[in-house]
Amino acid sequence: MRATILMTSAALAVAICGASFAAQNAMPASVKMAGGMLTDAKGMTLYTWDNDKTADKSSCNGMCLMNWPALKAEAADKDMGEWKVITRDDGGKQWSYKGKPLYYWMGDAAAGETKGDGRGMVWHIAKP
Repeated sequence: MRATILMTSAALAVAICGASFAAQNAMPASVKMAGGMLTDAKGMTLYTWDNDKTADKSSCNGMCLMNWPALKAEAADKDMGEWKVITRDDGGKQWSYKGKPLYYWMGDAAAGETKGDGRGMVWHIAKP
């Protein structure tokens, strides 16, 4: 009886930890992890900007946004763990991860390119 209780308790603990891990690591369908960095579903590198000082708030507008397009969130998208749908100043929706809005670099032409990393010493590859 005691062995059965211990095994049941251990199985329950593993199930709870597994569910918690899965919930924490859930991410939007439009994002994946590849080579230790975050990319979109097509493999295009995602970036963060040091000038986004307030958590879950994009400061990239105008020419900045033309060069660094936002990783757009769809109207039906919902927050999931450390992934948040934020509203930009222009009213558009954008994904942020761990409080940092996510962007593309217009100079990356193909999946896996990382030409935006280190630009102006304020742009960085987004990492999990």
